[in-house]
Amino acid sequence: MKKLGAAVIGLKMGRGHLEGYRRNPNIEIKAVCDLDERLLKILGDKYGVDRRITDYREILNMDDVDVVSVATPDHLHCEQSIALMRSGKHILCEKPMALKVDECKKMLDVSKETGVKFMIGQVCRYAPGFVLTKKLIDQGVIGDLFYVESEYAHDYLGTDGVGGWRKDPAIKREPFIGGGCHAVDLVRWIAGEVHEVFAYSNHMMLKDWPVDDCFISSMRFKSGVIGKVFVSIGCKRPYTMRSVFYGSEGTIISDNTSPSIQVYSNKLQDKLSFSSIPVAIDNHNVSAEVAELVNCILQDKPVKTDAVEGMMTVAVCTAAVDSSKKGTPIIVEDILSSVGYRK
Repeated sequence: MKKLGAAVIGLKMGRGHLEGYRRNPNIEIKAVCDLDERLLKILGDKYGVDRRITDYREILNMDDVDVVSVATPDHLHCEQSIALMRSGKHILCEKPMALKVDECKKMLDVSKETGVKFMIGQVCRYAPGFVLTKKLIDQGVIGDLFYVESEYAHDYLGTDGVGGWRKDPAIKREPFIGGGCHAVDLVRWIAGEVHEVFAYSNHMMLKDWPVDDCFISSMRFKSGVIGKVFVSIGCKRPYTMRSVFYGSEGTIISDNTSPSIQVYSNKLQDKLSFSSIPVAIDNHNVSAEVAELVNCILQDKPVKTDAVEGMMTVAVCTAAVDSSKKGTPIIVEDILSSVGYRK
């Protein structure tokens, strides 16, 4: 069987993508793209890639490239993904899908128009601890969910991106969208669609950044479940995405940086304490994402984290940002309706 050709755009975030493609027996890496020529040489040499380019548009005419990872800064995802899809390339786009819901809608429309596979890299869905957490919840180990919470606590001090794009006032990357999308997508994946969001925010840590750096949001899900997502990019602690899921028969505590998840269940023998279940630590399991997309392409199967999923997560994040500014609850479907999307 002929191998698929892959290209990666944006090599700082794209390192994991290159490794995922290298490990996949059905892929050959055909091109790498980045503005940093030093990085091009280092990773081009490491992965044996001869075509090293600084303009992604050269990939549009590469007939031997079938799938492209768009791992560039968030505000570039829309333009680059649309151009590549229109050239017939399948896409693995890093999260968030885009910084604005209207851009997500454009990307969704083009994915439908072209018929290519479009996958959003919501990597928490592939972290072993979270995968096991969802499996146990789906099996009914903790009964029916009634409350969920997750957090994205990540100190961004000194990590403002190449050229400082994360703190560029012209881009104004909202941290609840750019980073908090991890936690939002996780709770959506496990608890279902969010109906309404109410949020508070402040700006007390990264004072030279043009956006609020701390958010707390309350969410009401369509299922009746309620929840909370906390986002801080100025906190002083190691990175964490500690998440807790409460059900009618028990509770699960899960973190993609921990070597185990904690499970309490009335259905287990020991009802006096949590049981610790070991898991591998792989909080950026891009290789699993790549394997999933390649399988979908080769077997012509629908992608689970498709453009609709990506847009839904950005819509919930946008609702939280809007609520924190307006001081009122925001209905997620109103955000989606404003860009002309209806299920």
